[in-house]
Amino acid sequence: MGALAAGLDAGRPAFAPVERFDVTGRRVGVAAAMPGAPVLTAELAALAVEACDEAKLSTPERAGAPLFLAVHGDPRLARAAAVDRPRHGGSAFAAALAGAAGLGAARTYTAACVAASTAIADAAGIISRGEADRVVVAGGYLVEPDQFALFDAGRALAADGAVRPFSAGRRGLLLGDGAGAVVLESAAAARDRGVEPLAALAGWGRAGDAHHPCQPHPHGRGLARAIGDALRRAGVAPEAVGYVNAHGSGTEQSDTAEAEALHTALGEHGAAVPVSSTKSLHGQALEASGILELAVTLHALRGGRLPVNAGFIAPDERCPLNLVLGDAAPASPAYALTLNAAFGGANTALLLGAEA
Repeated sequence: MGALAAGLDAGRPAFAPVERFDVTGRRVGVAAAMPGAPVLTAELAALAVEACDEAKLSTPERAGAPLFLAVHGDPRLARAAAVDRPRHGGSAFAAALAGAAGLGAARTYTAACVAASTAIADAAGIISRGEADRVVVAGGYLVEPDQFALFDAGRALAADGAVRPFSAGRRGLLLGDGAGAVVLESAAAARDRGVEPLAALAGWGRAGDAHHPCQPHPHGRGLARAIGDALRRAGVAPEAVGYVNAHGSGTEQSDTAEAEALHTALGEHGAAVPVSSTKSLHGQALEASGILELAVTLHALRGGRLPVNAGFIAPDERCPLNLVLGDAAPASPAYALTLNAAFGGANTALLLGAEA
């Protein structure tokens, strides 16, 4: 989190030439990637253990906590022999990770950019119903040649090497590494253990567009419903939201739909609430987006600084939002929304409260 926090506070995009694999012949050759050749399994196992350590979970408490894992799948699956593929599938990958971290039963989420946020919402749901005291949620994506080639061939990557959410002249998204893990726990269980939560997951919502395989509904109807459900579940008025960490992919249709969704769900407050998409700094982390951006939003709540919406050129009249521009803005919001959307019209909204 240290390098991510430093980049957020400095408003410094992490995009650089891809060195992990050959991008010769590609339209775009940049991403926000960690140096070297990280291994997703090792990264996720270390993060899950670190999250449990920071939450002060005992060995029995870990063994009783299920793992909800958001991941595209075992990176070795595509090149595994047919006979070996079952042990490289998503479920086997999650089970192996749970075993390595000393956790309980595992569940896998593969719904692209809403995978991690859906896992978080499901975890919150079973905890609120008393079906579990706690759930460990992890998510990870490392930029790799196959996905990079697909996005490049589909002309979804920004040819100018910058992500410009909600800005005139935006050209598309850029991929980025992301991995994280959190422990979600009921307030009662945390009190019993004598631990202080970092924040409260006050509300969550999910909704579908059923509009187009790739494009969101042009009026952002699904995302607006997800935001409204999160607010209603929390019993929080739109005016109480002090920051929105937007999905903000930097694509033409997605950004305009999201801007309209915010105005629909928040009413007049939609034009006033500070908004930024930190994908302009750390890139699109696909299945890890929800957990990476949850950490970003938590950093904003606890650090009292709202991250900048980088890459901005000029206003787009179709995106009338109060964007955080220039430098990270000092603020102490009581509540913050973090939003995600994915192909297939899936939308999620998570509402974080500064007071646990």
